[in-house]
Amino acid sequence: MEKRDTLEDLMGIIKRLRGEGGCPWDRVQTHESLREAMLEEAYEAVDAIEQRDMENLKEELGDVLLQVVFHAALAEEAGKFSMEDVIEGICNKMVYRHPHVFSDTKADTAEEVLINWEQLKKQEKQITTQSEAMKQIPMALPALTRARKVQKKAASVGFDFYETSGAMAKVKEEVEELQEAIEQGLGTEEEEYGDILFAMVNISRFLKINPEFALTKATKKFINRFEYVENSAISGGKTLSEMTLEEMDLLWDEAKAKSLFD
Repeated sequence: MEKRDTLEDLMGIIKRLRGEGGCPWDRVQTHESLREAMLEEAYEAVDAIEQRDMENLKEELGDVLLQVVFHAALAEEAGKFSMEDVIEGICNKMVYRHPHVFSDTKADTAEEVLINWEQLKKQEKQITTQSEAMKQIPMALPALTRARKVQKKAASVGFDFYETSGAMAKVKEEVEELQEAIEQGLGTEEEEYGDILFAMVNISRFLKINPEFALTKATKKFINRFEYVENSAISGGKTLSEMTLEEMDLLWDEAKAKSLFD
């Protein structure tokens, strides 16, 4: 049987690249210099999932794993921790946070599992208030995702609207406040705009919609429709800059009518 590469092989490759006579680029990398790469690789893996491209997902997961191994190698060089410590830590965490599987705690539904998970996470990190739990949510997360997580923690202790209509009314209220800030020149436009986004995330929770995914799809739809408008203009012998907004709006309505562009 052909020998398959292992995690140990990947760790060895990174050590070789980082070592004397290794790669000049790899040798100068730090945790800080690799931050963007970690985020990019994770997003590319998510994109592969969205596209249901299993071959690409396999490759992207490898890129994510490379980032994990690279950071562990940097930490080991600094005498902080090793890849073995990373693996041991996550194994211990998974066992600890699944007492319904590895112990005698009862959890028959996915919802009960999540409740237990959050309680155990608080105990593990010695978090005693919901405010502390909110502050623990990473600032590096996309803003919409972080807002959603903050709201879920507030909702878990009953600080939430009773139904979707309450969340919808809040959006209308925030829009009116932004309009007032603009008309009166209050200088609070950014704050009020942020409040609208936060309120919109609240609606996404009630509808069980991921706001990041929803915005991603809306952006894709916009690009598709814009492409239709631009191609139609070119077919008519014009560039967009030569057209009036009214002319472009007519083409936009045509694109909307063609669901295949969504």
